[in-house]
Amino acid sequence: MDERALLQEVYAIIGREHCLDDCAVIPCGEQFLVATTDMLHETTDFPAGITDWQIGWMSAAVTLSDIASMGATPAVLLLAVGLDDPSRLGEILRGARDCCLEAGGYIAGGDIDHHTELTIVSSGIGMVAPDHIVRRSGARAGDLVCVTGVPGCAQAALNGYHQFDKALMEPRARVREGEVLGRTGATSMMDISDGLAISLYDLLEANSCGYSIDREKIPAPAGVPADEAITLALYGGGDYELLFTVPHDWVAPPGFHYSVIGSVIPDHCVLLDGNVMERKGYEHTWVRGARGPDLPGNGGVQ
Repeated sequence: MDERALLQEVYAIIGREHCLDDCAVIPCGEQFLVATTDMLHETTDFPAGITDWQIGWMSAAVTLSDIASMGATPAVLLLAVGLDDPSRLGEILRGARDCCLEAGGYIAGGDIDHHTELTIVSSGIGMVAPDHIVRRSGARAGDLVCVTGVPGCAQAALNGYHQFDKALMEPRARVREGEVLGRTGATSMMDISDGLAISLYDLLEANSCGYSIDREKIPAPAGVPADEAITLALYGGGDYELLFTVPHDWVAPPGFHYSVIGSVIPDHCVLLDGNVMERKGYEHTWVRGARGPDLPGNGGVQ
């Protein structure tokens, strides 16, 4: 069983409408509060060679990226750290603090506990005006499908292209880009931490329309053989870029960097060059009868 199949049980208990976005959305006066949480384990989420400072940075970045994908501004971050070695705490906290200093928000507390494996739960809260919030739902036929940055760089690092190590170990949450998209009329949005292709299928679940993607328009890691590069861009995990849709006549603000990779179509499917795109990306999986999850090492970092 993979995590998206397991979500069906979650839907049945708490309601599908609460689970479709990267953050929970809570009315708060004249604004919306968006809240999210992520759990990271050393053996399955942090790549070999990462420093404790980078672990702290990444733990903050994954949560800040969820807030960014809603068009929101980060407010506070809470960290619960299960430590295998208490001497690691200082560098982990410094890394998380430095990520917040760059992206916004601040660490407001959390919890410390003993654990046999380093485990970090990062929870974040952001704020956004109702007119500026962007959900996964909202795409309309005729919209452009776009992505920030270059997907596939984190997976390229895992595949041995070490010029991309920083993209893997120090991902940047696209907070400023998310805020701009919220203010300028993006119709739907999410981050692509599990991979571009599977994120398109996640958007498909939240919308009644579909997506037609042009392979040649997808930016891919430079310095990687072309066939491998496009595979990494489509299916590699660990990137925290934003996948979003905008009206076809949308005008990007000066200095806003993005790529148009396709269009929204009436048919409820995901196409790549006119054919059904393979639904593949990074997913936690569980094996029946096993004591714990059967996870694919560092095959993709959430």
